[in-house]
Amino acid sequence: MLNNDAPMPGSWRAALAGEGLAWRPAEERDVAAWADLIARTAEVERPVWFERAADLEQILQSKKNHPAANTLLLLDRGSVPRAYARITKNPDGDKAYGFGCVDPGWQRRGIGTALLGWLSQRTLERFAEDQGREDNEPSPLLRVHMEQQHEHQQRLLRKEGFHVVRYFNEMHRHLDGVPLPDVRLDDGLELATMRPELSEEVRLAHNAAFRDHWGSEPRDEESWGFTVNDPQARPDLSAVVLDRGSGIVAGYQLASHDPDSAVSRGYSEGYTELLGVRREYRGRGIAQALLADAMRRFAAAGMDRASLDVDSENPTGALALYEKMGYSAVNRSLAWDKELSARTADPAS
Repeated sequence: MLNNDAPMPGSWRAALAGEGLAWRPAEERDVAAWADLIARTAEVERPVWFERAADLEQILQSKKNHPAANTLLLLDRGSVPRAYARITKNPDGDKAYGFGCVDPGWQRRGIGTALLGWLSQRTLERFAEDQGREDNEPSPLLRVHMEQQHEHQQRLLRKEGFHVVRYFNEMHRHLDGVPLPDVRLDDGLELATMRPELSEEVRLAHNAAFRDHWGSEPRDEESWGFTVNDPQARPDLSAVVLDRGSGIVAGYQLASHDPDSAVSRGYSEGYTELLGVRREYRGRGIAQALLADAMRRFAAAGMDRASLDVDSENPTGALALYEKMGYSAVNRSLAWDKELSARTADPAS
């Protein structure tokens, strides 16, 4: 059996060993097998999106969420990954995000419970490492996002003390056989294709636009780099709106495209990863112009649909805007939270 050199709360050690599983952090040599595990799980569970090898390679490059401490692979006696978990957290953030999956053939053995235990333990450690928390500060928070269709995973989260705190809608807009909106900007604004030299200004615009949004945290250079350099990022399908007088980025639409989704979903889609408008520029039709431009770019690239996700309680009225632009909800996901304390940690760990 492999050496178990990653911490795991003690009460689950025996259970995992009884299943013939060992654990350690993910490494570059694991990328292909790790991606295979996720693909096997996705083939059964049919998520809207799942990580592929290029995404995992990017994850392993993180400095603030170093994989040696923030990833976990569970491997069988043949050294085949059967489950994984990872955690991300901004150093000054008020929450950590948990991710993971269990090979369909290895589910219902308590492995998912063990992974949630590790995520909880690692969250407590991250808060201690990052902030040196005081007794009167809020409890560390672990957040997990889950598609509504995955009911068995939701049952596990509920059983382990998580509760739903937010709903998000995946929305689609058909591009073929229907007229596309034509939205004009006023003379003081101009629309331009996203280009590398605008990246930092768009990052600052994003942080300004989203500072009043639920759950949002400022993007630092590393997390922003992962966004704009994502393997599926499409700057040619992305655009910014510039103030002609000052050159300030007033708004932006960053798009991506997953070429494999056409096979799994039966249609090709352009996806709006991020859409934002600075507060002082709201009410001038910038978001509408960016969405209309995205639709035309997607359609010209031969895509069938425009898609995006939106917080169902977005304070800027984004949901109503998207519906007005012809988008409709097709899927829903949920954010689950669990507040943690030292009592959450396994005393045997």
